[in-house]
Amino acid sequence: MADVAKMTPWFTARERFDPTDGDTWNKYVAWSGLKQLDELISLDFSLCPLVLKDVKDEYWDYVADFRMFGFFTDLDFLKTQAVNASNYRLICAVLNPQGLPQLPSTLRAFEFLGFDLLEVEGTTSALTNCGGFPLAFANSELSSKGLITSYERAEAVRHELRVRYPEEPHAECDLWAVFVEGERLGALSQPPAAPGPGLPAPEINPN
Repeated sequence: MADVAKMTPWFTARERFDPTDGDTWNKYVAWSGLKQLDELISLDFSLCPLVLKDVKDEYWDYVADFRMFGFFTDLDFLKTQAVNASNYRLICAVLNPQGLPQLPSTLRAFEFLGFDLLEVEGTTSALTNCGGFPLAFANSELSSKGLITSYERAEAVRHELRVRYPEEPHAECDLWAVFVEGERLGALSQPPAAPGPGLPAPEINPN
């Protein structure tokens, strides 16, 4: 999807995934080996699902691309649709940027966290939902949110995935810059709440 809006900010609302999810979180960390995580902030559709579950007719005027439902072009519209949701992250994402994107001043509430690599179908993160690709990157390179913080390194990993794993469909990736609304990010610096009962396990792609 490298031809689609390379430097245009899109918006998505995603369910949080962190230690408050109890056993589900513990099992994911054990499976992935990403012990450095204090919260996963990802564009992966199964680990961090969409807050807006239903596809409504009025959404289509604001959907960024018909192949990628869940990304919206209008932040205010997305906020109105998610007004009754709780415990989620409001994310601004830029597809295949040519460097670290500089968001307009109207989006100064968003804080840059890093880059995610999603398969070109746009649903699965090669960084956090494939069990790792050791010939392309080390799990220890990922941040405490499961992202790569350097643009140059993220592009290098994308190249290595393609070259080292040519038969692996999850290794053909788009690069996404990930920003999170600052007001919602404030809770990240606080100790996690006591884990509640385990939630249904997110779908994890075996490598």
